[in-house]
Amino acid sequence: MTEIFGIPLPALLGQLLLGLVNGSFYAMLSLGLAVIFGMLNIINFAHGALYMMGAFFAWMGLEYLGLNYWVMLGLAPLAVGLIGIVIERTMLQWLYKLDHLYGLLLTFGITLVIEGVFRSVYGVSGQPYQVPELLTGATNLGFMILPNYRAWVVVASLVVCFAVWALIEKTSLGAKLRAGTENPKLVQAFGINVPAMVTLTYAGGVALAAFAGVLAAPILQVSALMGSNLIIVVFAVVVIGGMGSILGSILTGLGLGIVEGLTKVFYPEASNTVVFVVMAIVLLVRPAGLFGKEK
Repeated sequence: MTEIFGIPLPALLGQLLLGLVNGSFYAMLSLGLAVIFGMLNIINFAHGALYMMGAFFAWMGLEYLGLNYWVMLGLAPLAVGLIGIVIERTMLQWLYKLDHLYGLLLTFGITLVIEGVFRSVYGVSGQPYQVPELLTGATNLGFMILPNYRAWVVVASLVVCFAVWALIEKTSLGAKLRAGTENPKLVQAFGINVPAMVTLTYAGGVALAAFAGVLAAPILQVSALMGSNLIIVVFAVVVIGGMGSILGSILTGLGLGIVEGLTKVFYPEASNTVVFVVMAIVLLVRPAGLFGKEK
């Protein structure tokens, strides 16, 4: 059996795949955070709870309504996006001119409320969610066995992430979004409804989190704590990539997932801390992050 640095090749590739899957979730969640921070200037700590809510909505759709995975892959992000509109209109809109700390504290409070509701109803034990029949099984690539669902997660995440990046960076709508955050009065003078645009931006950001939650449901146990277990790592990814950097969040999320996977092979004890070690090193060398802009 072929070995690399004493590690069997199938084991190494398996961990790389696991790291790429984790990196896909990091990329999607950090992308949503970066969009919200870049456009609204809000540090959205509720992102993990809304990711959990997306996974729970998928499970509830199947358990109570008989709606399959593919239906909920569209409905769950839409439902969470609508909840995001309510949150933004009733609470966040009053904080845009205040210090970042106020937004962080408010969204942390929203997280506690959402998690508390789901914990009181469903407890903390995980709820199983079956892999959709179309994606069951695995493909033999010769050098490794590739689970079909994990391959789907990576492909779907990459397509969505780079589609969002292209929408924001390469289209006239994206240009209006960026202009609306930098000079809202000037943009409103051209007849563009900036408050509605900001609201939809927040809704889109949290819908990305919910989409990631639906993707994660068949891999992880759907539980009230699944978001809080992930959000700190995702914040580290955003900081490393650069706060508000769309492309930085995507590339950093994928890269750190792979780094984490390789660390589990060569030095498992450090796998839970390697992201924070990288964050400390990056901040020492480049405080604005790898793709962030110095002010």
